[in-house]
Amino acid sequence: MLQDEIVEEIHRIREEYSRSFNHDLKAIFADLQKQQAESGRAVVSLSRKRGLTTRWSGRAKYLGGDD
Repeated sequence: MLQDEIVEEIHRIREEYSRSFNHDLKAIFADLQKQQAESGRAVVSLSRKRGLTTRWSGRAKYLGGDD
């Protein structure tokens, strides 16, 4: 099987990062949240907001859908 050096490096880095937290998902999540907060970047939610209408909102009904 062909081995991709970039994929192998990503796997190695991910394993090292996980090992540094003793594979504790809660600790990893807390660290990622801390990094996010310290980054200063704006965080946006891409989830659809309830009641938001778009130009496609009525299309399912027109096509016989349930929405």
